[in-house]
Amino acid sequence: MSYQNLAFMIGLLGSIHCVGMCGPLAFAVPSLQPGWAYLVRDKLLYQSGRIISYCLLGIFIGLLGRQLWLGGIQQGVSVLSGILIIIAATSRLFKISIAGSGSFLLKPFHRLFGYALKHKANHLIIGMVNGLLPCGFVYLAMAGALNTGSVDTAISYMFWFGLGTTPLMFIAGLSAGFTGLTFRKKINAVVPYLMLFLGCWFILRGMELNIPYLSPAKAATITECL
Repeated sequence: MSYQNLAFMIGLLGSIHCVGMCGPLAFAVPSLQPGWAYLVRDKLLYQSGRIISYCLLGIFIGLLGRQLWLGGIQQGVSVLSGILIIIAATSRLFKISIAGSGSFLLKPFHRLFGYALKHKANHLIIGMVNGLLPCGFVYLAMAGALNTGSVDTAISYMFWFGLGTTPLMFIAGLSAGFTGLTFRKKINAVVPYLMLFLGCWFILRGMELNIPYLSPAKAATITECL
């Protein structure tokens, strides 16, 4: 599976979670002009804004990942990423939570989002703000982008992740709620297993077992980086 396909699938499956978490924010953004054409335009701008923010995050992650690859510690980073993802997946499976975790990150976001709404900012701008929302799936995508080893590939990875989240988020924005709570719970129950798969894949990739695509040898990894 290519990085692009993997990123798209993470975004597509994660968008069920996004509808529950980010959906209310998307629904709270009104279209300032009446009519379906304006509504579709505004929701497309909103989704485009999110993807732009993901790509900007991809630039930062790509620059960091490139330095790690040049420093020769990319294998350790891949293994560490896999371990952290497995820990996160295990906490979801056993419903282990840390009280107040991430709340300090959400406060400035909510202030910024509220400011944008109050001043009736363009839907593209509001979407860009939404793209910066602290989110476990965004962190998961960033972990994948970090292991690509180049800025261009990291941006591409984050772009395809954002594109994967778009269909359901767009439909939900138009319909003010697309999936029922029961359906979202069923999808969310599958998510930890996807995370376990990704975590194991990152660990195997870092171990360089000379297994094509799954765990390439060091020489092949360096070639990909160049």
